Amino acid sequence: MSIHTKTPDDGAIARLGAGFRGDLLRPDDVGYDEARSVWNGMIDRRPAVVARCAGVADVIEAVNVARENDLLVAVRGGGHNVAGSAVCDDGLVIDLSSMRSVRVDPSRRTARVEPGATLAEFDHETQAFGLATPVGFNSTTGIAGLTLGGGFGWLSRKYGMTVDNLASADVVTADGELVRASEEENRDLLWGIRGGGGNFGIVTSFEFRLHDVGPEILSGLIVHPHDDAADVLRFVREFNAGVPDDLVVWFVLRKAPPLPFLPEDVHGTDVLVLAAFYAGDPVAGEARMEPLREFGDPIADVIGPHRYVEWQQAFDPLLEPGARNYWKSHNFADLTDEAIDTAVEYAARLPSPQTELAFARLGGAVTRVPADATAYPHRDAEYVMNVHTRWEDPARDDECVTWAREFYDAMAPYALAGTYVNFISEGEDDESSAYGDNYERLTELKREYDPTNLFRTNQNVEPAD
Repeated sequence: MSIHTKTPDDGAIARLGAGFRGDLLRPDDVGYDEARSVWNGMIDRRPAVVARCAGVADVIEAVNVARENDLLVAVRGGGHNVAGSAVCDDGLVIDLSSMRSVRVDPSRRTARVEPGATLAEFDHETQAFGLATPVGFNSTTGIAGLTLGGGFGWLSRKYGMTVDNLASADVVTADGELVRASEEENRDLLWGIRGGGGNFGIVTSFEFRLHDVGPEILSGLIVHPHDDAADVLRFVREFNAGVPDDLVVWFVLRKAPPLPFLPEDVHGTDVLVLAAFYAGDPVAGEARMEPLREFGDPIADVIGPHRYVEWQQAFDPLLEPGARNYWKSHNFADLTDEAIDTAVEYAARLPSPQTELAFARLGGAVTRVPADATAYPHRDAEYVMNVHTRWEDPARDDECVTWAREFYDAMAPYALAGTYVNFISEGEDDESSAYGDNYERLTELKREYDPTNLFRTNQNVEPAD
């Protein structure tokens, strides 16, 4: 049997339990099924034991037991990753979801965050001081997985990727040592965890730099009928090219959900949704958004002042756990007419009411960081596309996955090389595409910090020979 692939036996579990403060959950225990469940309903794995860690000492103990017994290991933070890498069959899950502390230092403008915290918990604490850092757009996402893959959101044009705001981290490495990764200590490790996933150890604490944001910001949606989508998107493309870093406009092609501000006869029809956000003074934002709001004949325009934490949670109802999800992703330097027309064409025949073609606008501060400055390499991406295919019936798996792959292939001629690692679904081997020219350096770093590939149930970087 190859190294680190064994199933925990009674002896290994007893050894772990002897030095463990948290909970150990086995298949017959109350809470086991909840502990093995993740956000994507397509993932149904049964680990031999879930070690729900209460603190750093538990993480160290679990890593040591796993290494010494050649166990198959998965590491769980928020459990939101679409590939389901937080759980494994027949192995040990090192579960960090109980480690949720968020400690803000307003004078230093930093936050120290444990790996089980969600974005909602992070935002709740930082916004008490009118502070934030760029994170994702679904508040139930775990901060750990988001950060380790790169992380981007509404603040990224102004303040960069999540990893660009990661000042330091505490990491339990494969040999069971707790080390600090910062610009002063283990700088190479900090480089690797800034986008290289969980390949180099288990982060037990993240330190983020914070910025003045909110608590009230200008944001909202403009909804256009699908028949106008191509013309509106051509306008948005030109509009986006000339806006400051404070302003970001994303867009989504989907069927209209039953939102209260939409007429009932629009519910379920094909629409284009523009999502606009202004990170600076809301009064200045009103003027900047005026051309966007005046273009075309929208069905609805609900842009206005919102609390930042409310906007961060606005899309949560569309992303509840339990549905079946399959994602594909492209990066774009620009959206050509052909790319826009292809997206609009496919949006007219979505495979399910919950499926959406989402385009996040980056650029700005993201692109001003060199591609080799962090493990996340895609600094030339002005747009990131997520083919977010989502449905309920398992009998439709092949149909929905096939449709997503066909659309992904149709958009490939207009895309940059590479994909966003957090948008890679189960069974898709896109590691080299996710890391680009940084991949070789990542394999060398893997050899240094995890030479036997203990941390392998992820978008895996294998150790260099």
